[in-house]
Amino acid sequence: MSKNKELKEKVGKDGNLISPTLPAGVKNYLIDIDGTICDDVPNEQPDRMRTATPYPDALEILNKWYEEGHLITFFTSRTDDHKEITEEWLKRHGFKYHFLLLNKPRGGNYHWIDNHMVRATRFKGKFTDLVVKKKNIEVFKR
Repeated sequence: MSKNKELKEKVGKDGNLISPTLPAGVKNYLIDIDGTICDDVPNEQPDRMRTATPYPDALEILNKWYEEGHLITFFTSRTDDHKEITEEWLKRHGFKYHFLLLNKPRGGNYHWIDNHMVRATRFKGKFTDLVVKKKNIEVFKR
């Protein structure tokens, strides 16, 4: 089994199984499609999804992360009706990925709440390797 598919089974204090984790050093990337790896195409204009121009830097970096053993999941507001055209577009342009999640809520300004650690990186026009920076974040009051 490849490194990116090996989930580590975990057991809670009560002896019951809890959500598994990825091996150390493996990241689970969730990446938007429209406006992040290609031209920004709204769901209301699905014909443009066939001809959207991919961003070369996104293809290079994401495929590098895939080859390094990280999980690549495209998480998009495109709907189930757009699944086939999206998979075909990703394949035609050579994007390597593990999963495609459709129906992400539309409108942006996401505030993600989860019981697992979440890291968010806002895309601002160019894919590069990531660097570590310290920023203020909102957390739950204790």
